[in-house]
Amino acid sequence: MAAASVSMPGSVEPSLGFDDYSLYSNLSDDELMQLAIERSLAESQNSSTSSENTKTSTAKGGTPAAITSSASAAPAAPSAPSVPQQPTRPPPEPCPANPPRNLGNQDTSFIVSHFTTGYGKRMVAYRRYDGTLVEVKPEAEVEVDPLVKAIREGDVVCLRQIIRKPDCNVLFPNKYGWIPLHEAAYYGQDQCIKALLRAQPGMINKCTLKKETALLLAVSQEKINCVECLLDKGADPDLANQDRETPLYKACEKENPAMVAMLLNHKATVNKSCILGWTALHESVCRNNVEICEMLVKAGAKISTPNMYGLTPIFVAAQSGKMDALRFLLKNGADINSQAADGATALYEACKNGHVDVVQFLLSQKADANKPGKTGLLPIHIAAQRGNDSIDLPPYWSSLKSDKAVKIMSLLIPATSKARVRRTGISPLHLAAERNRDEVLELLVEAGFDVNAMLSESHSKMYEDRRSTALYFSVINNNINATTMLLEAGANPNLDTFSPLLVALRQGCMSTVRLLIKHGANVNAYIPTHPTSFPATVMFCMKYLTMLKYLMDNGCDALSCFNCIYGSNPHPPLKVTRTDREDSDDSTQNVCVQFCDVISTDKYSRWAGPIIDVLLDYVGHVKLCSRLTEHLDSYPDWECIKEKATPPRPLMQLSRLKIRQLLGIKRLMKIQNLPIPGRLIKFLNHEERLVDF
Repeated sequence: MAAASVSMPGSVEPSLGFDDYSLYSNLSDDELMQLAIERSLAESQNSSTSSENTKTSTAKGGTPAAITSSASAAPAAPSAPSVPQQPTRPPPEPCPANPPRNLGNQDTSFIVSHFTTGYGKRMVAYRRYDGTLVEVKPEAEVEVDPLVKAIREGDVVCLRQIIRKPDCNVLFPNKYGWIPLHEAAYYGQDQCIKALLRAQPGMINKCTLKKETALLLAVSQEKINCVECLLDKGADPDLANQDRETPLYKACEKENPAMVAMLLNHKATVNKSCILGWTALHESVCRNNVEICEMLVKAGAKISTPNMYGLTPIFVAAQSGKMDALRFLLKNGADINSQAADGATALYEACKNGHVDVVQFLLSQKADANKPGKTGLLPIHIAAQRGNDSIDLPPYWSSLKSDKAVKIMSLLIPATSKARVRRTGISPLHLAAERNRDEVLELLVEAGFDVNAMLSESHSKMYEDRRSTALYFSVINNNINATTMLLEAGANPNLDTFSPLLVALRQGCMSTVRLLIKHGANVNAYIPTHPTSFPATVMFCMKYLTMLKYLMDNGCDALSCFNCIYGSNPHPPLKVTRTDREDSDDSTQNVCVQFCDVISTDKYSRWAGPIIDVLLDYVGHVKLCSRLTEHLDSYPDWECIKEKATPPRPLMQLSRLKIRQLLGIKRLMKIQNLPIPGRLIKFLNHEERLVDF
């Protein structure tokens, strides 16, 4: 459907008086609307002249001719502008001075659009800017050049009569550079081509503005009779368009073996490249047309010609999963391990795009699975990282995508050297964990890949937190299944600079925290770049009292939270803003952050009492600093917590701490298996409130 729109802003003459408007009083609203449209489509010069005449005649008391005719009968509907093949926007023209009455003071501009009905009839519609339809009418017929009309209808007799006329110029182009010969080739009129070339044989290779010859147009439209006629008349088969696409390239694009054979028989250059470096063989391989590939190779097409990105035809076949073309190329001597400009191989791209059959075939033909690209990644890395992301499948086919990824990985694992993987500085385990590919991760673990492999410095510094292990990726993705899999396979939770336990605490995921601590995560982990006088694990779970208590039950250092360097003395003011931190002295910056400072921030101050209450259950004699005391004094209900901290602590509390110290954390985690009364076990686990002594 062709469509174009032209807007014509209207205006109201401020100099018109009551008499001017009274001239339209006898017209209906529809008549006024049509009059407005008619004037809006008129030429600017005629409109201004008509306006001056109207004002002159109105001032003399006369009636303008345009208004007289409108009052007696409905004005003629506006004539629709002709629609060229590529419509251009005409300059805006003034609308009539007086808008229709039914629009009031609204803008009288209209949008003119053209469309074609289901029966092929061209129509024009007029709408206001608010979308309201004003009028729809048939579009005026565009006058067609008799010469072009005769060509389109295939009327050779009429064409010859027109050509014989002395004023006929068959070389005169239209605004797109098309001459009648181009029209004849485009519409497949081979007899018209013969008649035109008999009259003017020298125009056979004349080009349009897009540098398209008649031969190229005939090939693009698959008009094989015209192609044969033009070639027999001497058309050059190597003249390309502005994208440097030759007729042979277009014939391969259309997958037309007959036209390809015809062009090759007329000595078309087979290795000519388009603007992107693609040859006719590239195009045929991309379309998996082995028949045309054979014709091109027999005509001298080079098997390993790269395009501007370094992609050879075998690379294109592997990338697009064209198995037949791939077999043909390898049979004819293509290099299976050729690399693109970015170092990728055919196997690499097949893995990237999830073509299982292509991967299997390439490996069976001794493709090198240990050949890295410029990024240093191997095919196994890209298979673990991207799997089948490029395959456009519905979500409910996710299992199918996973199955393909697993199949590709199962093919690559035996062919990949683990020593070569280690030299890359990154393990496929990292990439599978990062992308939550649990099935691939499980396959790699079962194949014996090192679950404690560390990222190289160059890869680790790409992440702000300097992560290093696959376990870290799983924890930060909150993937409990992958975390469990890695921990049970022997992953060490204490290798990263920023402990995965701190990540789990910050996310508030109790399941992950339990898993990590169960497998030996350090409950007293610190952050090297942000020194504190107490474990950073405490800072990350202050709002989660259950999690805080779990850390304490598993040996977290609670005593350090009460070791304040200021004690009962006044504390310096908190440095909470960026300016305050920048203006502080170096001596202050080198001091570790105190627990009392952290708990005094707006983020944690409302939780100060319950947090201190939990920590007091895991310490003996302590003395609260002045800032903690100030917090407990700020809320009346926290008075009991302050009393709890007042020494001396109860003997029962001191005994519990001593027993826990003697048993050790490992035994306490298995305390249920020890020959100890149940009430004592609950007491040692700080569950004495549930026991009635």
